[in-house]
Amino acid sequence: MSEADALPAGAVLRPVARWRQGRLDQHADRIAEEVPVAIVCNGEHFAVMLATPADLHDFALGFALSEGLIEIPAQLLALHEQRQLEGIVLQLNIPPARAVSLARRERSLEGRSGCGVCGSRELEDLLRVPPRVAGTLRITAAALDTALAQLSARQSLAAATGATHAAAWADCDGQIQLLREDVGRHNALDKLIGALRRGQLDSASGFAVVTSRASYEMAMKAASAGIGLLAAISAPTALAIALADSSGLTLIGFARPGGCAVYTHPQRYVGAAGDTV
Repeated sequence: MSEADALPAGAVLRPVARWRQGRLDQHADRIAEEVPVAIVCNGEHFAVMLATPADLHDFALGFALSEGLIEIPAQLLALHEQRQLEGIVLQLNIPPARAVSLARRERSLEGRSGCGVCGSRELEDLLRVPPRVAGTLRITAAALDTALAQLSARQSLAAATGATHAAAWADCDGQIQLLREDVGRHNALDKLIGALRRGQLDSASGFAVVTSRASYEMAMKAASAGIGLLAAISAPTALAIALADSSGLTLIGFARPGGCAVYTHPQRYVGAAGDTV
């Protein structure tokens, strides 16, 4: 098997000249792919995202759900992937009534890998408030520690390239059931949401862990998917905290083995001593 054949999906080989301690080493480096992915709904362009071209059917479904293009997976009537020289086109077929409601929300800019809401034309399109998260989910400190311990080992693309984020779904015991990777943190979460829905997993039966900060968009996508607890290894933003508080989402930041910071709805998190806030 060649080195190219052993690459994880979403990685390519590129030449690099690397200097270490005054010595030159020239070889092929493993690099994460980042390509334009156009989202087209019923023949009309909606957005262009910069994403890693892996798990794109999960991405299309998760994006459509978290962006409000559809309300349930069954409304994604058809999905066609077209690879072109310039990038990838995802053709989504959705009910005409849903398509009509999207006309005023058409994005005018691309969504960069670092910012998935770029190009939203109206403030109300950006600051959408999802339905309030329900359920009686309770996650222990041990379960969060278990998920964090498994997180790095499951990131094959990040291990190969060092350039991608991950979003993982764990059950109540902290066992990771699904994980998706992408150069964009929001794309990774969309892929995870799509995988959850395609696998018909109950979003209220576990929690999500992301290898990034918890921005407003990450909190919005998680709450829109009915996820009760979102744990990020980095910090949240003030707007993310406000959104999580109003939508009933438990938002955790600085998640590390042995500790974390719970910013909203702490009743879902049970500390190591069995305490809740």
